[in-house]
Amino acid sequence: MRAVLTVIGKDMVGILAKVSTACAQYQANIIDVNQTVMQDLFTMVMLIDISKLNCEFSDFQDKMTEMGKGMEMDIHCMHENIFNSMHTI
Repeated sequence: MRAVLTVIGKDMVGILAKVSTACAQYQANIIDVNQTVMQDLFTMVMLIDISKLNCEFSDFQDKMTEMGKGMEMDIHCMHENIFNSMHTI
């Protein structure tokens, strides 16, 4: 099972470190990551393996959203099945 995690907000030092540390804390393995900075706007998309999460996926989503608010960033995590359904015609 996989999920797509997005991070958007004002660029600052340590975003990737904080998000990847949180993923490791919950046993979410980062498969792929793409990030860019456009002027002062940071964007990142991660594909993560959630098959070994040590909590419920909904709890993981809530924790990541909460962490994003603390960083003044938008962090959103979506199960791969939902992501694929949204992008299938």
